[in-house]
Amino acid sequence: MTYVVLREGESQEQLIKRFRSVVERSGILRQAKEKRHFISKQERARLKARKARRRRN
Repeated sequence: MTYVVLREGESQEQLIKRFRSVVERSGILRQAKEKRHFISKQERARLKARKARRRRN
């Protein structure tokens, strides 16, 4: 679980900004978006191949 502790002299806005950056770096939102819908193994392989083709071009 991701959390941040309020530092001395830190405003609420700075705390929220720091929390958002920690969440983004940890990949929690990306993982939640991926798990939103079921994707079969076949579809994952297709997406992986498509991604690899884009990198090569």
